[in-house]
Amino acid sequence: MCELLGMSANIPTDICFSFSGLIQRGGKTGPHKDGWGITFYEGKGCRIFRDPNPSYDSPIAHFVRTYPIKSQTVISHIRQANSGAIALENTHPFIREWQGKHWTFAHNGQLKGFKSIPTGHYIPVGTTDSEHAFCGLLHSLNEKYRRKPANWPAVFRFIAQYAETIRKKGVFNILLSDGEYLFASCSTNLYFLTRKAPFGKAVLLDEDLEVDFQKETTSNDVVTIIATQPLTRNEPWEKVQPNQSILFLHGERIF
Repeated sequence: MCELLGMSANIPTDICFSFSGLIQRGGKTGPHKDGWGITFYEGKGCRIFRDPNPSYDSPIAHFVRTYPIKSQTVISHIRQANSGAIALENTHPFIREWQGKHWTFAHNGQLKGFKSIPTGHYIPVGTTDSEHAFCGLLHSLNEKYRRKPANWPAVFRFIAQYAETIRKKGVFNILLSDGEYLFASCSTNLYFLTRKAPFGKAVLLDEDLEVDFQKETTSNDVVTIIATQPLTRNEPWEKVQPNQSILFLHGERIF
């Protein structure tokens, strides 16, 4: 299967440290060598980098790893293909517009019978179960909300219900964001970690790299990292329970 990485922060923050650990699993310390991608939100815009090649030796991944792009919301993915060929159009994260926002989606797992999910006018570009499920979600949102919603947490509760339905078709671990909120839904494996004062040191599991966050942050910073598996060896990662959905805003857990 694939691996996910997300970040929600209360101030623009770079994800270079966590991303450095994740990309090692893309063909070096892990089998997820069939592509990778990452989305950084900046205001109403976003930057997206995707590459169907292994992340651990990708020149593009090296650029992202060493260029500290500051963002409050990030979604990243490394792929182990099981549905759809190894190709750029099948590389996560996927991004589409809904209600004037860029929505980013990444999925870990495999779905059966996914082509029965109605997608309306959100037609998949590639051939993955993941993109099809994402298009189905946007179609469901379009049917539910004819006007721009005023209560966004309620929208994400509706998305949690959609995820519960799709889980009947298989494993559906997902990360989703509209650029402000970061939503995660778990079938099997998702972990999260919130860093806030007092900050300490962190050591990656997949690379000999350590960061002292006390030197990199202020006492007001709040940063939450979500990943398929813990990325550091000395921090208290909390496991998301199967069939549970969680929502973060500016690094803080909403539900």
